[in-house]
Amino acid sequence: MERGRILLLDAAPGDLLGRELERLLGHGMAVTLNLRRVADRAGARAAWAGRVNFTDFDAFDEAALVAEFVRDGLGHHAVKSRAGVPLRASFLAAATDTALAHRLRVVGRAGAGTDHVDSAAAARHGVAVTHTPGSNANAVAEFALAQLLALTRDLPAHNSAAHRGTWRAPAAPAVELSESTLGIIGPGRIGLALARRATALGMRVQALSRRPVEIPLPSARSLTALLTTSDVVSLHLPLTAQTRGLIGRAELALMRPGSILLNTARGGIVDEQALADALRDPAHPLAAAAVDTFEHEHAAFASPLFGLPNALLTPHIAGMTRNAMAAAALRCADHIAALLADRPEGIPVVTA
Repeated sequence: MERGRILLLDAAPGDLLGRELERLLGHGMAVTLNLRRVADRAGARAAWAGRVNFTDFDAFDEAALVAEFVRDGLGHHAVKSRAGVPLRASFLAAATDTALAHRLRVVGRAGAGTDHVDSAAAARHGVAVTHTPGSNANAVAEFALAQLLALTRDLPAHNSAAHRGTWRAPAAPAVELSESTLGIIGPGRIGLALARRATALGMRVQALSRRPVEIPLPSARSLTALLTTSDVVSLHLPLTAQTRGLIGRAELALMRPGSILLNTARGGIVDEQALADALRDPAHPLAAAAVDTFEHEHAAFASPLFGLPNALLTPHIAGMTRNAMAAAALRCADHIAALLADRPEGIPVVTA
């Protein structure tokens, strides 16, 4: 039986790299590791020489990605991404060219979101797209709770003032969590994990689901109803054609005076320019926002939110805990191996 060939576009960081490589090798796979995002490249080469192959290129550069995949006409049966390297129709077409010795069959994402993959093109070319839903649910829920606590008590502003030697008293007493309502848009694994934590702190929690499913929370009748009755709104949705731009100017204007928006989902769900304009306007009901995901990330990182003191910005790190990243990397390796072995039972596969 032919060994499955896999190209790791961005491997797990630190000592998780070794666990990920061992899992893939244990599945009998031939691994090519892209060193571009590996902190200790020399150490990785020394530790894994003779067991894996190495390359070094910018996977976010599509031309470089295609060139690496088709090098010497060999190709790979699978690619794996952690950071969401864009895999567009042009790459998928090149990666499944019949001239390649090994055509792409599986795309694996060590994480929940798969909006970086052109799923329609993948389906046309017979490429399965798998991911690891739920692997980072606790990590992201904890992070959203940290965002909530930081902004409800205005910690970023107090921290900045203290570092300047300024004794900054609050303009008005803070509202305790037990006095507040949290609205969760998307009560999936992450949303429900956040709801449990917020409820334990005394918050009233309500949710809005895109699908008619039963959830163990009070349900808002509509997006408008949730926005107008929540003090904090937290987003936990995938980015799809239906959710892109879900929160725009009109929706932000509906929020309660002094409200807060949290986004650990996907940048495209929120109109960043509209959000920036709202945060600049002292008369706007939205008081602050915490954003961990952006429309443009990594080397293309740019946002109209830059420089706003009431915007707490972080570089898509909500799911980056040891447990979450290990679970995602190892599950992704198992999913890819199962699909290459034509054992799809129980493996999460994204449909176009």
